[in-house]
Amino acid sequence: MSASELARSAHRVLDEVRKVIVGKDETVELALIGFISGGHVLIEDIPGVGKTTLAKSFAKSIGGTFSRIQFTPDILPSDITGVNVFDQKSGDFAFRPGPVFHNIILADEINRGTPKTQASLLECMEEFQVTVDGQTRSVPRPFFVMATENPIEFQGTYPLPEAQLDRFLLKIGLGYPSKFQEISIMDNQRLQHPLETIGAVSSVEEVLMMQSASKHVYLDDSIKGYIVDMVARTRTHPAVQLGASPRGSLGIMRASQAKAFLAQRDFVIPDDVKLVAEGVLCHRLILKPDEIVSGISPAQILSQVMSSVPVPITRRVSLQ
Repeated sequence: MSASELARSAHRVLDEVRKVIVGKDETVELALIGFISGGHVLIEDIPGVGKTTLAKSFAKSIGGTFSRIQFTPDILPSDITGVNVFDQKSGDFAFRPGPVFHNIILADEINRGTPKTQASLLECMEEFQVTVDGQTRSVPRPFFVMATENPIEFQGTYPLPEAQLDRFLLKIGLGYPSKFQEISIMDNQRLQHPLETIGAVSSVEEVLMMQSASKHVYLDDSIKGYIVDMVARTRTHPAVQLGASPRGSLGIMRASQAKAFLAQRDFVIPDDVKLVAEGVLCHRLILKPDEIVSGISPAQILSQVMSSVPVPITRRVSLQ
């Protein structure tokens, strides 16, 4: 398939998911950008705004397999990755795969799991494999983790360490719908849940081709410099204790390539970078304690950083 055909297939996925997630077009697009980039997405939001539905919608629209992991303080790493079980008939151990062996994983309330259990996701998120008792097994591809955490409850939670936050390409939020959007949601679910009407409009094979095609989107040297300058300014900002690492630069590159791919362009423009920068960088910034107490947010710092970096000028070309 050509790049433009793959981009149209991606838009069919967007349209299908938007049947269920009402009024959150930009957020749904960012989630798909994370998927096409081969990364993972962290959703921090209140219960009941559609986080689980979003993950299920993507799985159904690509015909992929879906698994939901409910993190609790007593969940063990083996409950996630799988375990070797002794088979009395064969007299040998057989591997019983855990829920990570699916295309799309919803790690619900990930910050309720202990640090050891949270860390059990690191290998499969980064290397797309699981090692149990010294034997390594690959997870299905495409592989996409969509994790959620509740921002208003802290009792009984274990905040994600910086190393694990860094593994998530994007951090997004859905937020409350407007009055008219909420009425639309009520109308849509009066007789049945819209999730029941979603069909597979793409395939896991096409998603793999989308991921490959997005990597071939061209980045001019001026765009690369723009990204690196932006990330570097987060490290020298007076309010920031720890800025974004080179993984932040790579994340912006991949996400902006995916955004350009969706726009059916064969190269990245500064607007692509601006659109994905907040989702990629904000959760990677650690502010100084005084700034946190004064109410300054990473998004405000990033806004200052972006306004201080000169924007390059590029040409515009569409995919053929």
